[in-house]
Amino acid sequence: MFHPVSFFIGLRYLRGRSGDRFSRFVSYMSTAGITIGVLSLVTVLSVMNGFEQQLKERILGVLPQAVVSQPDGRVAFESEPPASLTQLPYVLAVTPLTRSETVLQSASSLSAGMLLGVDPDGFEPVGYHITRGELANLTPGSYRVILGQSLAAQLGVNVGDKIRLMVTSASQYTPLGRMPSQRNFVVEGMFNTGSDVDKQLILTNITDAGRLLRYKSGEISGWRLFVDDPFVVTELANQPLDGGWVWSDWREQRGELFQAVKMEKNMMGLMLGLIIGVAAFNIISALIMVVMEKQAEVAILKTQGMTRGQVLMVFMVQGASSGVIGALAGGLLGTLVAFNLNSILSVLGVQLLMIGGSLPVVVEPLQVFFVIAGAILLSLLATVFPSYRAASVRPAEALRYE
Repeated sequence: MFHPVSFFIGLRYLRGRSGDRFSRFVSYMSTAGITIGVLSLVTVLSVMNGFEQQLKERILGVLPQAVVSQPDGRVAFESEPPASLTQLPYVLAVTPLTRSETVLQSASSLSAGMLLGVDPDGFEPVGYHITRGELANLTPGSYRVILGQSLAAQLGVNVGDKIRLMVTSASQYTPLGRMPSQRNFVVEGMFNTGSDVDKQLILTNITDAGRLLRYKSGEISGWRLFVDDPFVVTELANQPLDGGWVWSDWREQRGELFQAVKMEKNMMGLMLGLIIGVAAFNIISALIMVVMEKQAEVAILKTQGMTRGQVLMVFMVQGASSGVIGALAGGLLGTLVAFNLNSILSVLGVQLLMIGGSLPVVVEPLQVFFVIAGAILLSLLATVFPSYRAASVRPAEALRYE
């Protein structure tokens, strides 16, 4: 039959006696430290998750997530995409795409960007962010473009103005030297994603883009893949492709940005995790003092038949209780603070100069669970050495001068 004697004695030692004020103070501070550490870690990680999710939606949601082409960069257009591409895991849609880096020239300025030739009748995520103009107006032969608002402001153009697009990859030799392929386009509309994509992305009809790039009739740059999660391209890139297809994805243009976000997220987690580590060392200090004060009581418990393992469990329960209480309280408070962070900042009078005026927050339950479990495990490990010292007390030596 199970008798949780160690459990009840450990909780009794946790409350302490009226004379053990300093020990209780250290124990309470270690509990408060773990609570603050877990609270801070959950809140900061939730905000970092929100920023990461926002970047995924605003940048990777509109940029080509993956493009499959031939080694020469040209593919014969077909009415239906290849079955080998549509059958890839995580792929939601496959659309034709013609793309190239381009130089834009207006009457007052010059800039560079990425030209995307798309089918206006197909799926195009930028269409959800268009503020002026219509995607359907990008008809073949109209030579119209849709620019990001930031790029349009940089060029000083408005809807209806003309800009010149120049493509160096399709240059040709003339009596004046090598000249890039160029043509005047009319600004049909503008879009706003709230990210730096607005400074570089240009949309036009896929046929007009092919003519600018001097593609043959019926040629495109490749097939654009839409996946359910942009981060799965790492797995898809390792899968063999039939027909000599060449794989490229968003990591070539934005890989460093998301690596920096991930590194910052890990460093913030490490620094805030040190708070929990300091609190765990406070548990060690508190338990060592308790063990020194209660050597006589431990000796009496041993003479009454308590085993080394039971004594060990008494002090592990006492120390781990601080970690469990602090971790659970910190996890609960951290989740509440994360969900109400923007309201708290508003009450404190903090003004956020960003789109929407609020911090993006995404609370991941599994992440919160691992933070709480890690704090409990760390506090449990901190009790091992003091508890072992308590279990090693010899009754005869401890009671010799009592």
